[in-house]
Amino acid sequence: MVGEIQIKDVYKKFPNTDPTKEDILALNGFSLDIKPGSFVSLIGPSGCGKSTLLRIIGGLDKATKGELYLDGNEIRKPGSDRGFAFQGSNLFPWLTVEKNIAFGLKARHIYKEEKKAVAEYINLVGLQGFEKSYPHQLSGGMQQRASLARALVGHPSVLLLDEPLGALDAFTRMNLQDEIIDIWKKHNMTMVMVTHDVDEAIYMSDQVVVMSARPSKVEAIIDIKLPRPRARAQDTFQEYRTKILNVLNLGGKVEEVEYYL
Repeated sequence: MVGEIQIKDVYKKFPNTDPTKEDILALNGFSLDIKPGSFVSLIGPSGCGKSTLLRIIGGLDKATKGELYLDGNEIRKPGSDRGFAFQGSNLFPWLTVEKNIAFGLKARHIYKEEKKAVAEYINLVGLQGFEKSYPHQLSGGMQQRASLARALVGHPSVLLLDEPLGALDAFTRMNLQDEIIDIWKKHNMTMVMVTHDVDEAIYMSDQVVVMSARPSKVEAIIDIKLPRPRARAQDTFQEYRTKILNVLNLGGKVEEVEYYL
């Protein structure tokens, strides 16, 4: 099985906008092993470096220090072995759904050989009949489906998801969560997702990695041992939720109140 990711002692610094001050340290010796075929969610405070880490895994950014490997090969640049789905659909507005999904195949000069895959993934994400539609003619959920199909059509071994459902309404979001899980099961790929939604992380993931505030490192790794499909209302689900919120120091505390009559 492919899709094993190793992150070893990764540091990432950004130049400070104020040249008189030190660089901003985003990742502080971050290490993590991700098993092939697993679904891992990264969660943590805003600005802690979740998306930065995802971009480094995707080869869209470089670590200041440290090593990253995919299936034993060092990650130095983007590659077709990694698909990327962003929070916004990032579809080209001047291209139809079909041409948006085919864009990466054409850029890699493999469209003729993989043309059938375009229709396959359009069907997989439920966009049959909308092949000739433009992004502005689609709902937000449909745009996100098209974005997922574009990320998947190249048959990556790893799919990187940067809050792909964050801009959607609650019902569309829940439906797409199930669709992403079905895609993950069917294709047996590794998925790494950034999310701010604790319930989403528990519902979708094998493992939730809680990141500390910047400069970020691994605060906790929580294995989600719940059968699928998962029920959000079950007691064990809520226990995981409380555990993650406590790690994030967001659990809250109920104070005892004394009443005087």
